[in-house]
Amino acid sequence: MRYGNIKNCDIADGLGVRVSLFVSGCRNHCKGCFNEETWDFNFGDEFTKDVEDYIIDLLKQEYIDGFTVLGGEPFEEENQETVYNLLKRIKETYPNKNIWAYTGYILDKDLLPEEGRKHTKFTKDIIKLIDVLVDGPFIEEKKNLTLEFRGSENQRVIDVQESLKQGKIVLYKIKQMTIEKA
Repeated sequence: MRYGNIKNCDIADGLGVRVSLFVSGCRNHCKGCFNEETWDFNFGDEFTKDVEDYIIDLLKQEYIDGFTVLGGEPFEEENQETVYNLLKRIKETYPNKNIWAYTGYILDKDLLPEEGRKHTKFTKDIIKLIDVLVDGPFIEEKKNLTLEFRGSENQRVIDVQESLKQGKIVLYKIKQMTIEKA
């Protein structure tokens, strides 16, 4: 797997302060994509053990709330094994940090069903490690700049763990962060 970028202090791709990994490779090619260069599976640098160790080290900071994986597309078949191994290590090392993922695919159509077009032997295990999944392709005609953590109205912000428990899609309730006045 290759990656295009690592952000060590990201506040746009999930609640709180995060470390974010932008993987390379995406077949969705959404019109108006904000990260078109990551469509190319050869874009960026090779994801190595040293890069994984670097991410684990970045996450040790107390002010980091969690990790986000996006792209490109984390659920392309070529990326799933590496994404699984990374997320597993993050959960084992930092069980209290949350994991968000972004995908242009649909959780209950493309990923979870064994006949889903992006289902591999790693998919369900990846899903079990994710706390929040933003799913669905970006649709430029449904673009809405007022949405939190998503770009178009068709995309869903899913509470993955609650969805797995209930056996149906449960949307994530975004908790507003407030600053206490002195």
